[in-house]
Amino acid sequence: MSKLERPSASHPGGIGQPIARFEDARLVTGRGQFVDDLNPPGCLHLSFLRSAYAHGRIATLSLAPALEAPGVVAAFSGDDLASLGAAAVNAVLPGVSQSYFRPLATGAVEAVGQPLAAVIAKTAPQAADAVNFIALDIDPDTTQPIDEPAIAHQWTQGDVEAAFKNAAAIADVTVRHARVAPFTLEPRAALADWDHRTRTLTVWLSTQTPHRARQDLARILDLTEEHIRVIAPDVGGAFGGKASIYPEEAMVAYAAYTLQQPVKWCATRSEDMLAATHGRGATSTGQLAFDASGRALALRARLAFPLGHWLPYSAFMPARNGGRILPGPYRIETVAIGIAAQRSNTAAMNIYRGAGRPEAAMLMERLMDDGARRLGLDPIAIRKRNLIVPAKFPYTTPTGEVLDSGDYPTLLAKTVAQSDYQQLRKQQTRERRHGALTGIGVAFYVEPCGHGWESATVGLDGDGHIVAATGTSAQGQGRETSYAQIVADTLRIPLAQIVVRHGDTARTPAGIGALASRSTPIGGSALLLATRGFATKAHDLAARLLQCATDEIAATDTGFARLDDPGVRVNWKALADAADDRDRTGLALANHVVFHADGEAWSYGCCLARVSIDPDTGVLTVEHIDWVDDAGLVINPTLAEGQLIGGMAQGLGEALLERIIYDGEGQLITGSLMDYGLPKATMIPPLRRGEMQTPARANPLGAKGVGESGCIGIPAAVVNAAIDALAPYGVTQLDMPLNPETIWRALQNSTFPRPIT
Repeated sequence: MSKLERPSASHPGGIGQPIARFEDARLVTGRGQFVDDLNPPGCLHLSFLRSAYAHGRIATLSLAPALEAPGVVAAFSGDDLASLGAAAVNAVLPGVSQSYFRPLATGAVEAVGQPLAAVIAKTAPQAADAVNFIALDIDPDTTQPIDEPAIAHQWTQGDVEAAFKNAAAIADVTVRHARVAPFTLEPRAALADWDHRTRTLTVWLSTQTPHRARQDLARILDLTEEHIRVIAPDVGGAFGGKASIYPEEAMVAYAAYTLQQPVKWCATRSEDMLAATHGRGATSTGQLAFDASGRALALRARLAFPLGHWLPYSAFMPARNGGRILPGPYRIETVAIGIAAQRSNTAAMNIYRGAGRPEAAMLMERLMDDGARRLGLDPIAIRKRNLIVPAKFPYTTPTGEVLDSGDYPTLLAKTVAQSDYQQLRKQQTRERRHGALTGIGVAFYVEPCGHGWESATVGLDGDGHIVAATGTSAQGQGRETSYAQIVADTLRIPLAQIVVRHGDTARTPAGIGALASRSTPIGGSALLLATRGFATKAHDLAARLLQCATDEIAATDTGFARLDDPGVRVNWKALADAADDRDRTGLALANHVVFHADGEAWSYGCCLARVSIDPDTGVLTVEHIDWVDDAGLVINPTLAEGQLIGGMAQGLGEALLERIIYDGEGQLITGSLMDYGLPKATMIPPLRRGEMQTPARANPLGAKGVGESGCIGIPAAVVNAAIDALAPYGVTQLDMPLNPETIWRALQNSTFPRPIT
């Protein structure tokens, strides 16, 4: 049972109900409001001059010609911003270095696309045109490329060398992840306006973390947080790419503060490809020692992550996650795991949907398949022998993580039964006799769902609506709907009575934001506790107004009524009018909660993919996916399914298509959709989905994360399936993306020109 205490009869619109998203009616009728929709009176527009070189000394940078261009109001270079502070970097590991954060380059350039100067004009076209007048000369031969180690960390436990010495078989795998772009529908955007009357800088950002952005802007501009308000209106996707503040956003805020006029900048798609953060890109090597029965004895792993020329707040999280998650769902007590990250002359690297989780899962699942091949075991059988069993939970891993709950063997068995795995293998044997290249791949994964805290406030507005204000934010997940369901379920009231506030630092309590699959487990738990506290306050006030004891009244859809005379009642508006206390946003009976999670919730799941390959062209088709996931208590099944399918699409993109490429001079080769592949709707395979709901022990809601699962399990399952399909040709290694060229070359380079029978 979940820790959420509620009547057994499901409340209409409450937890567990597949309610359609509230947000959609507004968004699909054109009533959404994104940053670019905002045009305050007198708004100026900003455009950037960007570097065409990956590194070099700035020999000449003159703004004078641009200042004479039509409509230009101001222009800035890096020297004008020398006194600004820097954004923070999350020191998740020892030895984290500085952020290298500069809104505009000074002295030297460090990456193609790095902002060098900013021009502000009355219109966006005028600003873009004036940038071309800036006199610029860069000497690319006077600086050395960045080659700077940023972190290195080790996790060790047990006698690894002895375990490998006594092994019956050793799996050995190298995984190279392509660098990918988060590629949101809405590119980055920022608008800032300084109100000299209230001495408040209001900044509208397309961001996942409005409260953190406020903290960073205060640090950069040397203002107190009380003088900064950050608003995240509707945000058209984020996927980790909008989790940290950008140099361009800081520049917009500084320009508005300096000029005391509203200033707006909206990135083009090309600017985002050049200068927004990228994800993945790691190279992982691992060896897994097995005994003769297929029991894993020890793991050696090294994960090397690239960094760019500057460090966003979460720059080190992918490396940390990739290391700490190993050895994933398996009982392996002896490990030697190392991670490293290194700066380079590229766009910054940051979290991207999964952030280290896909890297850990891919390495472990490739090692499990390689071990099965070397020992002559079935891939399912070798996993079954090594999964952590339910009696071991909570389970402490050799890297010090605590897996809170789960039933891994049952979920694996459910996946096998759902897919009719044995029949699939028989079918594959028949198809291979006729020369078909078909493969079956399985991947078991775990997904940590965030440490730390979130906050929530629940109270009554003047109209009697129950307002649920959260410190987290939304970028298309349907959070207004799911959060309203938590409140409705707890108070037993209609959804229409509830208003969810988010994304505005002036109207919501402080929070970390929407990342790391934390918003439901941690943010939702804060909201649950805040709602319970509000219910107690409202109940006490209602009893006083109805002149009876608290146990003599009952809650209704519209407020409270006396048990002995149901016609005597008080509604929510009357409670709001009668309340003495108000919070800073005007809410009556406001109950504020900061929830600190005792530990971390870990969701998990298993994906099984079936693929076919055309041997003449190398085209790989994902024919079908079976998937079973355990996300703990599910607030809204429809929204959860949407998150899973969306993650699956992005996971398929990484596995099959997506790759950022720099040439030897640091030039971006894949700067547009002409060169960077994204999955199409026709590439999304049929999906059969099952689920389990093992409540999390780490939070009172009992929820786990679901948003990143598709990016974690799907790529590993597809790669394993592709290698299984090519096994008759002796292929044991493939690098992503698995595009036709990759597959075709693997076939051509095979040491077995004809399939092994």
